[in-house]
Amino acid sequence: MRYFVAVAEELHFGRAAARLYMSQPPLSRAIRQLEAEVGARLFARSPAGVALTPVGSVLLDEARALLDHADRVRERVSAAAGAATLTIGLLGDGTDPGVARLAAAHRRSHPGVEVRIRDTDLTDPTCGLRAGLVDVALTRAPFDEAGLTVRALRADPVGVILRADDPLARREGLRLAELSDRRWFRFPPGTDPVWQSYWNGGGPCEGPVVRAVQECLQAVLWNGTVGLAPLGHVLPAELAVVPLTDMAPSRVVAAWKEGDTNPLIRSFVEIATAAYRR
Repeated sequence: MRYFVAVAEELHFGRAAARLYMSQPPLSRAIRQLEAEVGARLFARSPAGVALTPVGSVLLDEARALLDHADRVRERVSAAAGAATLTIGLLGDGTDPGVARLAAAHRRSHPGVEVRIRDTDLTDPTCGLRAGLVDVALTRAPFDEAGLTVRALRADPVGVILRADDPLARREGLRLAELSDRRWFRFPPGTDPVWQSYWNGGGPCEGPVVRAVQECLQAVLWNGTVGLAPLGHVLPAELAVVPLTDMAPSRVVAAWKEGDTNPLIRSFVEIATAAYRR
């Protein structure tokens, strides 16, 4: 329903996908599935654009009311049960010691809070935050911060991932210009352009489309593709990472919707700030 509302409000699948920070194909599949379940077309598609059908207009009003009601139900049920939940979106290396310290500190501070984790791929740096799928995101910048509040937790140097037998893998440092003739992995259309530009070294590139960390590593192993990664990640012996001397650090950040007054989010951010400072 959240996907449907985004398309209905944007009347453009590309803009809706960008708003939801997802690629367009899975969004289109979700809408087709919804149309199959409803038994009617929700959008009229033509070269001129996308328009709501009469059925779609009815569903839009109901969907908005349904989503509002679902949020209220969740709040009332949690309050009645005496339980509180916090949904955290994670993007990046799950072995980061900062995450482990944060989890331990959060358990000590909020033993009665149920934490739900949503692990996301590299196509959505907000981990579902804009789509309302998570309360707070533990992710990496830079990305489009419009409508969000972002707290920097740590800055990591960045390097280029190469096959261990690549002549450049023996270097102690590289500059982006030395990689200009290489194929890079890239993200699907609709991915946040700020995020995509950073991980593509600041400009357009050619190479395989990837969505997950393992896909990036396999692209290097199989095709000799190059890509960027924060230093400190544990890599297979067949791969090497060489520091980039002219690349801005990758910032680990906590992000949440601007104006959200949920005290659990504020507490999470303060605990995360302390955990990553160590």
